[in-house]
Amino acid sequence: MDIKVIKTEQQHQDYLERIHSLMLMMPPTRSDEHEELELLITIVEAYENSKYPIEPPDPIDAILFRMHEKGLKQVDLVPYLGTRSRVSEILSRKRPLTVSMIKALSIGLGISTDTLIGINSDDNQSHEEGVDWSKFPLKEMINRGWISENGNALKNSTEDIIKGFINQLGWQSGSLSFKRTLSGDAYSPSTQYALYAWVSRVVQQARKKKSSLGLFDPNVLSASFLRDLAQLSWFEKGPLLAIEFLEKHGIAIIIEPSLKGTRIDGAALKDIDGQPIIGLSLRYDRLDNFWFTLLHEVAHIWKHVHNEETFLDDLDASSDDKKESEANRLAREAFIPRAVWKRSDAYISPTKENIDILSRELKITPAIIAGRLRRELGNYRLFADLIGHGEISRILSTAVIE
Repeated sequence: MDIKVIKTEQQHQDYLERIHSLMLMMPPTRSDEHEELELLITIVEAYENSKYPIEPPDPIDAILFRMHEKGLKQVDLVPYLGTRSRVSEILSRKRPLTVSMIKALSIGLGISTDTLIGINSDDNQSHEEGVDWSKFPLKEMINRGWISENGNALKNSTEDIIKGFINQLGWQSGSLSFKRTLSGDAYSPSTQYALYAWVSRVVQQARKKKSSLGLFDPNVLSASFLRDLAQLSWFEKGPLLAIEFLEKHGIAIIIEPSLKGTRIDGAALKDIDGQPIIGLSLRYDRLDNFWFTLLHEVAHIWKHVHNEETFLDDLDASSDDKKESEANRLAREAFIPRAVWKRSDAYISPTKENIDILSRELKITPAIIAGRLRRELGNYRLFADLIGHGEISRILSTAVIE
């Protein structure tokens, strides 16, 4: 398609139709279609903002108004927001809009990006009014040593202390988004402050490792890379080897227990300089949970993490999100290819002996196989002695001792 600056309304409508068809295709990042979509969005957005921007005061009200005006149902927003459940969560204000959603809705529904971000062009009020600083778990953060409990610090307000904690990251603390979108099954509005504090801590700790990390090359990430990582689970000190392997390739691994009230297994994100970071909470101190969470987050780094989005994962939750499903599939395939799994005796006749045989064949820890059987059969009493309770903390503590 020959793309030019929009000069006529017919040209505008043609571009909108092309954008809609490209969105339905869901082209992969860096493909020709994705590049075309980005260019068309930019051009149409500039045209619409100059000609007839619509700026209702509230993002969700703006979306609902447009839906009513155009006779749209929730299912009609799936191409812009991803899944039916995600549409429902957005419209019920349980989940924030991401940058990609804002762009898609701006073009698809003709709503200005300022409105979707929550900015009224006639209103210069600070975004800080939307932040309840008292909801940050300040006492727990101080108890963990994240914030120094000195006399000068405690004389400041909670807002000043939290801002100081966050601003040292170079992020914007003036709004609840903090220039970073939190998403994933571990995210909830009731825990967003604790989650943001946890992510901030993970990034701070990752920056301390920066000088010891290898150079990150995104091209090295592949199915074979995940398979190589999975097979490190075969070794007794596999978790340590995995951390060393990933950090050699420029991916920082941070172990940080979750804050009270949150349900998070792991996180995948990039720092402001593009440095990939994986945070692990070790919510379940088990080999099967550690390994699957680790590969799930690496899959996010490979396929999904762009710019300011952060994936926060609760792997106990069921999800119909396409990105989460893809990360799960890639992790499962790295450990046990689907064709092998369905034909294996461990799957057909689950016994300790058959689990051991398959683990030796695939060169992976038996904990992974036992964990998968427990989940698929819905029986978490099975093979409790194979999943490695307490093994992760024991193995990681040996690194400190040595």
